[in-house]
Amino acid sequence: MTKARYSAFNFHRLHQSKFGRIMVLTGARQVGKTTLLKTLYPDYEYISLDDPTSRQLFSSLTTKQWIEDYPTAVLDEIQKEPSLMELIKSAYDSSSLVKYILTGSSQLMLMSQVKESMAGRCIISELFPLTIPELMTKYENEKIEPSFFQKLIRGEAVPKSMLPFRLYPSYESKIKAFQHYLNYGGYPAISDENLTQEDRTIWLKNYLQTYLERDIRDLAEFKNLEPFMVIQKMSALLTSQLMNYTLMAKEAKVHLNTAKRYMQYMQMSYQTISLAPWHRNKLKRLSKVPKLHFLDPGVQRVITGKLQGDMTGHEFESALIAEMYKQIKYLDQNYSIYHLRTSDGREVDFLIETNEGYYAIEIKMTQNFKPTDTRHLRNLDVILDKPLLHSFVISNDIMPHILENNITAMNAAHFLT
Repeated sequence: MTKARYSAFNFHRLHQSKFGRIMVLTGARQVGKTTLLKTLYPDYEYISLDDPTSRQLFSSLTTKQWIEDYPTAVLDEIQKEPSLMELIKSAYDSSSLVKYILTGSSQLMLMSQVKESMAGRCIISELFPLTIPELMTKYENEKIEPSFFQKLIRGEAVPKSMLPFRLYPSYESKIKAFQHYLNYGGYPAISDENLTQEDRTIWLKNYLQTYLERDIRDLAEFKNLEPFMVIQKMSALLTSQLMNYTLMAKEAKVHLNTAKRYMQYMQMSYQTISLAPWHRNKLKRLSKVPKLHFLDPGVQRVITGKLQGDMTGHEFESALIAEMYKQIKYLDQNYSIYHLRTSDGREVDFLIETNEGYYAIEIKMTQNFKPTDTRHLRNLDVILDKPLLHSFVISNDIMPHILENNITAMNAAHFLT
């Protein structure tokens, strides 16, 4: 079953533009890059550079041969053959008719090569695991309904629209997609409703093994993967907590700088998010400790070996922040995201900065909202340097609550679908 993707329309629109003749599509392995591009561009030549023989063959072609024989092509895993970048650039400069799409699962390698060879000649786009609204679709050309969260930060929805509360016919499908996401994450291969829990668990375990054997070995020539695997597991256990490089280095028995480099690999290969701290002084945001979040709850939970168990509060927080992160990315707007932690103990899980002001979000796994859950959100506008547009407590409580001080409590599944 192929799901509809937010990226499809925007990617095609950009590729048809004057400056989009070379597109770069990057994202984690198995997020659906190949499926998306083969659907959008069935007439393009598809060239996989995973095979060393293919790499050698295509690297030997001249610029003229590229223009004449491959004027439109998708080059998959382009980072494995950097020399092709120069040929593609030469073809681009020599003919206004060529159109190329470059893909790769290693952001670190691909981005460094693109910036070096393709500066000013390409548009970069990212693809992530499925969002919950995408999980709810059944066909690739189906219209994706934006979530309440997306409408909110685009200025198209207000919290009062949730009242009076009613269970709409779509409620069951929303809850089903939300629970699938919490249990297994958003990778397309395991979104098929006919798969069993065992099928999905096996796929996720194989995915991790492939990630270690291919993406990480591409990023660094490890003689021993064990220290990296220790840090990978530590990061999964510490999700939604402040980044603790010292603890990771100690557990993996590596130098502190090595631990930091390994965490950079995790982020650059689309496994984790580093959520910057908010501070009124923008320079201090760079020096303070970020918060670690896994990008996919299914991957995070299979690393810790508890895919079939109950989520912790930290795991629930990370799952929701990762979902909001993806949904924000697809809006293609210049929003900044942070966590907030003050010296007097106030913490806000997610802070979104728009041109107009901030949205503050506190995440609770509880099924019974209490007014005390809003304590970190009260009088938050005194701290911030822009207007506080609205604050939310997001939980599993089905009933919405419109509270004082511009605060709303909402059900997580409703908020994100």
